Amino acid sequence: MIGDSAGRRAFDEFVAARSPTFIRLAYLLTAGDQHAAEDLLQTSLAKTALKWHKIDDPEAYLRQVMYRQQISWWRRRREYAVAELPEQAGADATYDVDLKIVVQKALGKLTAKQRAVLVLRYFEDQSESTVAATLGCSIGTVRSTAHRALARLLQLCPELHDLYIRTGEARHER
Repeated sequence: MIGDSAGRRAFDEFVAARSPTFIRLAYLLTAGDQHAAEDLLQTSLAKTALKWHKIDDPEAYLRQVMYRQQISWWRRRREYAVAELPEQAGADATYDVDLKIVVQKALGKLTAKQRAVLVLRYFEDQSESTVAATLGCSIGTVRSTAHRALARLLQLCPELHDLYIRTGEARHER
């Protein structure tokens, strides 16, 4: 727990500076549920505050608490989104918004672990070893989970197929 005023001040400064980043992360982990994202961040910050005086890397610690908390909630609820995905998004000016909604719904149909792996690897651009350490699993588990999650995401959201092919080709050209 935060015992002294210097520790409290450091924690408050950390929260003020990093909250926008972590609320975006929470939003992605909760598949776009703003209220659940706020709850996730608040709960994770409370747990982080309890150990603040022992933490060497607050960002890594908070990130790990958030992923584990979300997976814990998911295990208790076992809820899955059941909404139908929209048809292929059109090429009009709303395409990006439509695609974002489709991806958000598709992410909601992945398991919490699959979502966490994808968010860490591709939205936060973390290495496989960092993801494995954060989630407390092996690098092989991260690789296989990412592979299955991407396959499922492409199945749920075919609009991503061309983008996936282009980014995969770009990655192989490096």
